[in-house]
Amino acid sequence: MSEDPARAEQIRANLAAVREDLAAAARKADRDPSEITLIAVTKTYPASDVRILAELGVLDVGENRDQEAAPKAEATAGLGLRWHFIGQLQTNKAGSVAAYADFVHSVDRPRLVSALSKNAVRYDKVLTCLVQVDLGNAVPVDANTARGGALPNEVLPLADAIAEAPGLALGGLMAVAPLDEDPAAAFTRLHELALSLRSAHPSATMISAGMSGDLAEAVAAGATHVRIGSAILGIRR
Repeated sequence: MSEDPARAEQIRANLAAVREDLAAAARKADRDPSEITLIAVTKTYPASDVRILAELGVLDVGENRDQEAAPKAEATAGLGLRWHFIGQLQTNKAGSVAAYADFVHSVDRPRLVSALSKNAVRYDKVLTCLVQVDLGNAVPVDANTARGGALPNEVLPLADAIAEAPGLALGGLMAVAPLDEDPAAAFTRLHELALSLRSAHPSATMISAGMSGDLAEAVAAGATHVRIGSAILGIRR
C-alpha cells in the first residue's frame, strides 16, 4: 500500500475521472474504450506516484526527460511497468533510454533510428518506435532547428528505416496538436497519415495523440494511446 494515503486517494479519484472521460469519448466516437491505452505521464512527479499508479492498475508510464526517467525506472523496477519515452531525444541519450524504455514515441530523424537500433541490439531487446509527426505548417530551416517531429513527407522513409533496423519495431505515429489550431483538424490529418502508413506497414497500428486538454478530439480521430499527466497527477507547484 502507498505510504501516503491522502496522495493515493487524490490520484485514485483523478484517475477514475479520466477513465470515465476516456470511456465517454470512446462511446461518442463509436469505439470500444478497451482499444485505447492510457499512458500516465509522470514527468516532474516522484517515483512514489508511479508506485501508486501501479497499485491502481496503470502500467503504462510516460516520461520526456531521460535524466528524470532513468532513475525513476530503476526505482520502480519489478512493478511490470511499460515505459514510454515521449520527449525530444538527443542521439547521445539513446543508449540510456534504450536500457529502460519499451516504447519511444519521438523518433524524428534517421540518426536517431541508428542510435536506438545500435543500443536495442546491445541490450538484446526489441524497442517499439513511433515516428513523431510535425502537424504544424512551418518548415524547419535545418536539422538543428527542427522540433516537434518529422514533416509529413518524411514519415514513410523514416518508418521504413525503423522497420528495417535491427532491434526496433515500427509501432505507428505520434503527434502533439499545434497550439494555434483546432486539435480535431490536426488529429484528423494524423489519422490520414496513419492510414497511409498502414498500407505500407500493416502492423503499425499505434496512434499516440491526445493529452489532458484534447483527449476527446484525439479519441474521435482514432488515437490508440493517449498521454495524460496533469489531469491524473495534478498541477505541480
